[in-house]
Amino acid sequence: MKQQGKQRVRSSSAVWAVAITSMAGFITALDNLIVTTALPSIRKDLGGGLEDLEWTVSAYTLTFAVLLMFGASLGDRFGRRRLFAIGLAIFTTASAAAALAPGMGELIAARAAQGLGAAIVTPLTLTLLSAAVPAERRGAALGVWGAASGIAVATGPLIGGTLTQHLSWQWIFWVNVPIGLALIPLALLRLDESHGPNPTLDLVGTALASGGLFGIVYALVRGNTDGWTSTPVLSGFIAGTALLVGFVLYELRAEHPMLPMRLFRHRSFSAINAASLLMFLGMFGSIFLLSQYLQTVGGYSPMEAGIRMLPWTAMPMIAGPLGGALSDRIGGAPVVTVGMALNAVGLGLWAIAVKPHVAYTHLLPALIVCGIGMGLFFAPSANLVMSTVRPEEQGIASGANNAIREVGGAIGVASLAAVFSAQGGYGTASQFVDGLTPALWVGAGAVALAAAVALLMRRQRKTDDSAAGLAAGSAPAGAVAN
Repeated sequence: MKQQGKQRVRSSSAVWAVAITSMAGFITALDNLIVTTALPSIRKDLGGGLEDLEWTVSAYTLTFAVLLMFGASLGDRFGRRRLFAIGLAIFTTASAAAALAPGMGELIAARAAQGLGAAIVTPLTLTLLSAAVPAERRGAALGVWGAASGIAVATGPLIGGTLTQHLSWQWIFWVNVPIGLALIPLALLRLDESHGPNPTLDLVGTALASGGLFGIVYALVRGNTDGWTSTPVLSGFIAGTALLVGFVLYELRAEHPMLPMRLFRHRSFSAINAASLLMFLGMFGSIFLLSQYLQTVGGYSPMEAGIRMLPWTAMPMIAGPLGGALSDRIGGAPVVTVGMALNAVGLGLWAIAVKPHVAYTHLLPALIVCGIGMGLFFAPSANLVMSTVRPEEQGIASGANNAIREVGGAIGVASLAAVFSAQGGYGTASQFVDGLTPALWVGAGAVALAAAVALLMRRQRKTDDSAAGLAAGSAPAGAVAN
């Protein structure tokens, strides 16, 4: 009788853990793309130019990427449940601040604070979930968690467009507040506290990586405005590169590095992470511009634009399982390579199709091809990451891959926007297309290079069950950005 009571308690705890962590993963993943369809309305309401819109997106993704692994370390040292609640509080408060922002500067600062909160919450969702769910049921639990994050990525533009059109753009941030306020007490009451095996914080590594990435993204964003040979831009590139080199050198010698460089000695680990960075560079930068194209040039409302993006953003929900099944039969490397090649073809089709006046049906093939390619990329790529490291290093490997994806997204927005503003602008539909077309070709080139890099991966037919389970959970977190 007592045994049955204990089992019911454990079962109830597991259900609560799945519900709480899945919902937390949903809202942090949602904020990667929910803002994209609201960008024209934000620009109209708060003013500002392309540079401000870039930072509205990149302030979240860059902060999220840089602090993702540091957030996991904070939980290991100070308690995962405690830091999870603190991260939710930061994310919720920052969401309210973004909704109340009177100007672009305040909005960008709030977005950066959102990224900080998400960087703490996201990695802890997996550790808290894994600790609460028995091993024999963990795969199903991670599947629910992964599905929640995947749905957030798929529906982000649609939710953002619907809220913007029928309420206001501020509601893309207000929607997080009641969810966050509900999750904080539930987490403190229903989740068990735990600590990690490595309580050491890599403060120096975090500072070097943060400063380096900020310098490079700042230079990319300011290049067209200040001039590519201006002192601020050159200083950003030089200082950013020097800090990133310093980060690598420091991590090689650190006793408890944030990102163990030994992982990159495995050729497949290096190849899949380089390919992931290039993939997200081309894909995320293109979505940033295309969501604006549908409204600014196509004349669609925010909600209509979100609906028309669904063949791309929602297709991975269909193609993802197919990609997973294929990777079990022929190995993950060829599936990932084909997926990235399809994405490159899809962006090329976009570049050919976009015109000042074009029917949506002419854009649909590009959307579908990109969506299928993205679906073939996600699950197999995560499995490949996990299969290249020892079981005890899978958490670090997953965090590193998600962080690298987010970095690629931030650099993609900055670099493709730089191409756009150098060749075109917001003045007329023709000017927008003049800037968008070369930017899309650059994005297609980056993803094609990613496919070429993926060819360097060693072919592996199967991965162990634990790797597959963790990979299924980690796939959407860094997708299109969490």
